[in-house]
Amino acid sequence: MTLLHYDFMRNALLAALLVGVTAPVMGIYLVQRRLSLIGDGLGHVALTGVAVGVLTGTAPVSTALVCTVLAALAIELIRDRGRANADVALAIMFYGGIAGGVVLISRSSQGTSGNLSSYLFGSLITTTTTDLVTFAALAAVVLVATTALAPRLFAVSSDEEFARAAGLPVLGLNMLLSALTAATVVISMRVVGLLLISALMIVPNAVAQLVAPSFRIAMLLAIGIGVTTSTGGTVVSFYADTPSGATIVLLTISLFATVALGVGLRDTVHTRRRHGDDRRGRDHLHEHGPGCGHETIPHGDHLDYVHDGHRHAVHRGHYDDH
Repeated sequence: MTLLHYDFMRNALLAALLVGVTAPVMGIYLVQRRLSLIGDGLGHVALTGVAVGVLTGTAPVSTALVCTVLAALAIELIRDRGRANADVALAIMFYGGIAGGVVLISRSSQGTSGNLSSYLFGSLITTTTTDLVTFAALAAVVLVATTALAPRLFAVSSDEEFARAAGLPVLGLNMLLSALTAATVVISMRVVGLLLISALMIVPNAVAQLVAPSFRIAMLLAIGIGVTTSTGGTVVSFYADTPSGATIVLLTISLFATVALGVGLRDTVHTRRRHGDDRRGRDHLHEHGPGCGHETIPHGDHLDYVHDGHRHAVHRGHYDDH
């Protein structure tokens, strides 16, 4: 493939693979906790960290990680206190983060538009080898932690009161989840962008939950969807010359719309068939019984009567088709 001849595309595809795995893993816990938009808020705060790195000449990934993790821990502490003004405090933090990032990065000698666009919406050419090593290390931490603590994280995400009654350190586990979410935001910012990362955390899980029968299968399916859409969107953005983050998100949303439509049509067909069977049973005018003239076939603890190509069974005043 032509795109693999370019170093930046190899880096971008590897970064997209890491994002595709880690974002849905964290997203499924955010969905369980009803915090679907927390990734979006942390992305706002991460912009301030990026701006500090650009302004001071240090690695933006490192400064973004520090700022985002601190913000995530602060968010969890605010939530744990349960104050009535917690939502207002979080909103101030999120909007202050993006506003502070814009102001700080405008003071950089490197300018604003290019820097902001690549961090906010993703860019294929910005992922360096150094960034890739950092992202891989962060992804490893996220995956190892979520795998090792999966039962505890599921318990605290599904029912905090039950987890607390079972003796689990609820606050500590929630703070760990928040810190891992912050790390995932930083991993994703080069490919998906800080303003769009929340979509890759949530939408693959939304698709998976439409068809998966269990939490475990939903997570595995969401990872598969995340990897497919993140790498596929990266390839499409290369050839279409579009921002990688927006392309990945649109591809993921298109998949959600397709699956949701398919599931809706399937449910409609099943409903019509079920209602059709009920109507046939209710509208059946012939009374079946011994000597009625129709062939009988033993079926469990009752007899089916063969009539008009169907096997009918008496059931509470009407006939069911078998």
